[in-house]
Amino acid sequence: MASIYDIPVQSIDGEQTTLAPYKGKVLLVVNVASKCGLTPQYEGLEKLYENRRAEGLEVLGFPANNFKEQEPGTDAEIQEFCTLTYKVQFPLFSKISVAGEDRHPLYSQLTEALPRATGEGPMRDRLSGFGIQTNAEPEVLWNFEKFVVSRDGKVVARFAPDVAPEDARIQEVIDAELARK
Repeated sequence: MASIYDIPVQSIDGEQTTLAPYKGKVLLVVNVASKCGLTPQYEGLEKLYENRRAEGLEVLGFPANNFKEQEPGTDAEIQEFCTLTYKVQFPLFSKISVAGEDRHPLYSQLTEALPRATGEGPMRDRLSGFGIQTNAEPEVLWNFEKFVVSRDGKVVARFAPDVAPEDARIQEVIDAELARK
């Protein structure tokens, strides 16, 4: 299997790249959406990025339109929304699919590495209560699912969408990974 750093991705402004520039950093990889009930998590993600970036944390946002078409915009519209509404400075990438047959290779690797999310349960139950059929594990459940990748490129944690960026469980994992040099 290729390293997470070798998988081709595209920045939100269209540049072909990989995650190689982030080698040696702790990554919080998040599938994001602009029209979701969880969209206000952008604020917490940006705060986390601003507060921990100097220590080696990178928050990487991957817009996805997999869940109830909650990310319908173009890359330019997404970037404008994130900048104007939430003053997002962390790196955003081009819209991808994070679930299903057309799932991006990055998300295939992330979900295969950790098939189950911490905090799983309340979100799935809430979605079911709204009559929304959810993906079975190991697929991403919904927008704002979070993966923590260690400095050496290993997926070390996965958090359900409704586990907010400021949640102690996420903070503990990030603290532990940042402490590893």
